[in-house]
Order: sequence, then structure tokens, then C-alpha cells
Amino acid sequence: MQRIVDAVLAVMAAIGAPGVGVATAAETVFPPIPSEVVLPLAGFAASQGRYGPVEAILWATAGSMVGALTLYYLGRAWGEERLTRAFDRLPLVEGRDVTRSVDWFARNGRRAVLVGRLVPGVRSLISIPAGIQRMPLLQFCFYTLLGSAVWNALLVIAGYLLGQRWHIVENYMGVFSTVVYVVIALLIGWFVVTRLRHRRRRDRRSDHEVVRAEESAAVD
Repeated sequence: MQRIVDAVLAVMAAIGAPGVGVATAAETVFPPIPSEVVLPLAGFAASQGRYGPVEAILWATAGSMVGALTLYYLGRAWGEERLTRAFDRLPLVEGRDVTRSVDWFARNGRRAVLVGRLVPGVRSLISIPAGIQRMPLLQFCFYTLLGSAVWNALLVIAGYLLGQRWHIVENYMGVFSTVVYVVIALLIGWFVVTRLRHRRRRDRRSDHEVVRAEESAAVD
């Protein structure tokens, strides 16, 4: 992963502000590339006069849009029906989970895209359900653009103001990211435990119904 980050940073150093756009597009499509490193470093480079902070923010936001649209069309190409069939073949999940998720996204899609672009670990992946749900493209672009611009501006400006101490941003954002990942892990754990309990209750009911049917047949 360090090699990937180094390669992304080398692109930024080689071509200047457009490299910020390339880097943010890459970190959007490949979430393991941390924007908490890329964007503050872009701000630091701006403080050294390689380009302006506004230029860095604009290129970063353009790159975020390219990456988000890539994932949006990936989700759109995959589609709800294909995802439902895939879920039906997986343990602990069911095709109807996809339907519920799509219905929820239909009601909360705009808020989900806007807020999701501000949450590490979610900011990239939120584009996929938007595509699966076929969220109107202009609507998706507007909320993605708004959320991305806020996120990019915060981190670029922080790196610009801190200068050589830009690593401070990475440290604080690392703590925030860790908290988010722990919450996500707890939610997944809660889902797994709940689904296992539900299936056990369902299996017990099925066994009970079989026993009752056998007893009824024996009496007849």
C-alpha cells in the first residue's frame, strides 16, 4: 500500500495541480488510498507555491467526481436484479436485503450521498448503491460535488495552513477514521448476530411444524 501511496504522490509532484485530480480520482475508486494523506499533502504543496490552494481544491473535486461516476456506473451496470441473485447465494444475507436497501436509498439517497462523501470508508462506496438504485444523474452529481468540495477543501486548506506539519491532519483524521471503522464493524457484528438468531428461531418453528404434521398424520 505504501508503494501505491508513493506512486500517487509522485504523480502529484510531477504534474502539479492536475496530479491532485488524478490522486483523488484514484483514492475514490480505490478506498485503501487515504485521502487523509493525499489532500493535506496537496495543501502543503500549494503552500510551497507549486500551485494555488483554490486550484488544488478544484482539481481534487474534479478527480472526486470522476472516481464517483466510475463507481456509480459500475453499480448501475450491475443492477438490482443481478445483486439480488448474488445475495441469494451468500450466507447470512438474502435477496430481499437488497430490495430493502434500494427502497431505503430511494427515500434517503440525496442525504446519503451528501453525508456519505464526508465519512471515511463510506465516501467512495456510497456511489455504488446510488448507481444500483439509478439515482438521477444530475442529482447524484450535485450532491457528490457538494460533499466532495467540502471534504476536499477542509483537508487541502488544513494542509496549506499547517505547511510542513501537514502530518497533523493525517494523525487526527486517522483517529476519526478508526472510530468510523469500529462503528461499521459493530454494526456488521450486530447484523450477523441478529440474522443468526432470526434463522435459529425460523428453523425451530420449521422443526416444530414438521413434528406437528407428523403427529397429525400418525393420528389420521
